[in-house]
Amino acid sequence: MPVFVPSLSNWLGIKRKAKWGNFTELRRDFGSADQVGRRTVFNIAGNKYRLIARVNYRTQRVFILHIMSHDEYSKGNWE
Repeated sequence: MPVFVPSLSNWLGIKRKAKWGNFTELRRDFGSADQVGRRTVFNIAGNKYRLIARVNYRTQRVFILHIMSHDEYSKGNWE
């Protein structure tokens, strides 16, 4: 099992309860989240991994596009 699974489970638990109307509201739950174009980047597992997603605030859906290590993210291959 990947080491980020417990952190991903925690992220999912928070997301399931959330009702975000915009990025500012999302940042109340995930203060280290960043907006990169149309994507939202979340730090998980103590900043060792990145979860890259597209958030649709109108439908309250989050589409996970990538989960990768910090090093993989830094290479920029996800853009």
